[in-house]
Amino acid sequence: MFSCLLLTSCANSGLGESLQTSLAADPKLKETVLDGDGQAIAPTPSPTENPTSQAELPTTFPVEIPQYPAAVLQSVSEPDRTTQWVSADSSDRVFAFYKEQFQTNGWTLEASPLSTTQGTLTANRNDLKVSIAIQPKPDVSNPAATTGTDFAIQYQQGSVIGAVPSPSPTASEPTTTPEEAFLGLSGSSDDTLQSSQPPISSQPPIQTAAPLPPNSFTDIEKAPKELQPYITALDQLGVLELSSSGKEKADNNNFAPNKPVSRREYARWLFAANNRLYRDRTAQQIRPASSSSQPVFRDVPASDRDFAAIQGLAEAGIIPSPLSGDSTAVTFRPDAQLSRETVLLWKVPIDTRQPLPVSSLETIKQTWGFQDAARIDPKAQRAVLADFQNGDQSNIRRAFGYTTLFQPKKAVTRAEAAATLGYFGYQGDGISAQEALKPEG
Repeated sequence: MFSCLLLTSCANSGLGESLQTSLAADPKLKETVLDGDGQAIAPTPSPTENPTSQAELPTTFPVEIPQYPAAVLQSVSEPDRTTQWVSADSSDRVFAFYKEQFQTNGWTLEASPLSTTQGTLTANRNDLKVSIAIQPKPDVSNPAATTGTDFAIQYQQGSVIGAVPSPSPTASEPTTTPEEAFLGLSGSSDDTLQSSQPPISSQPPIQTAAPLPPNSFTDIEKAPKELQPYITALDQLGVLELSSSGKEKADNNNFAPNKPVSRREYARWLFAANNRLYRDRTAQQIRPASSSSQPVFRDVPASDRDFAAIQGLAEAGIIPSPLSGDSTAVTFRPDAQLSRETVLLWKVPIDTRQPLPVSSLETIKQTWGFQDAARIDPKAQRAVLADFQNGDQSNIRRAFGYTTLFQPKKAVTRAEAAATLGYFGYQGDGISAQEALKPEG
């Protein structure tokens, strides 16, 4: 009775308001629901009033820039004209798509990283310049694995009719490069990089695999029919990059499959094919050489466009050089034609991943039955024997078919070179270029 009187008397006072507030139900609490056993069931959280919505492309985004079919836009930064995207597809598929797009449709590809899984592709078309920085998306639960691809598209348009001028950076408008966009970094007026987290899309990435890019070469049908599938698969994987000089640059849609392949071209393809087919097995990949490395060959300086691949193969012991104990191999002769015995000498060690067997001229005659076995360089005989032990997956059988003449000094054609790169492995443990084209998962 006394308590009721006290509360009544304080109803209109500050003390009364305080007591009412303290005794009122917490608005954050939900009604407790009990299950059949009398246990409390946690309430289902209600959706936020302002859920994160999927980002939308600005109206100024050039329609000429190709958009990866299986990608979701994450964020847009209009001041520096950068868009952030995510895809469930592997980075090499995204890389191959954009590289193929920038090699056709009127684009001029300015730069192409040696890696085929990440890096920045820069291209021009009229007065439009685009840079696409591509990076595998790590799996937070397993740092050694990936769960897709993050990539940033940054563009700049020149002062042409109908073009939107590029804004000048100001103290209040930070600029971001594609590489910084990868890491969630933005520049500021005091040159301090601040980490930023792109908003999470309300829609999950599309899980369907992106269509493979079409063949960029228009003359594949000129190759022997048996070798065409290898050229097609490697072309779609973005491995068969031609020289960027001379006539081929102006007519890069012609693969010229029956033309002899140069030593530099094959080294470039060998390096790229191995790393592309073994993209999920880093222990099998060959590391590119650093530009600061001391050149091992006199005719392949660090400024050579294929230095990273050629030097990398030499440092891995794949290409004979003074590093591997061959003191006579001081030059590489990058533009000379690749011979049949040399293609075996380079490719077979990557297939076997183990020391080559001891061989002799008589062993070569007994296994392959080559009438011209005596013409094979002793350095290449061990590789030729190991290739025989690889059965139907041998490079000789795949590239040259059945033959009793090896013709070791004969030049290898581009189509034959592609056939040797269409499969990596030894005695059933390997991977083909066709298998590498299949979507992951």
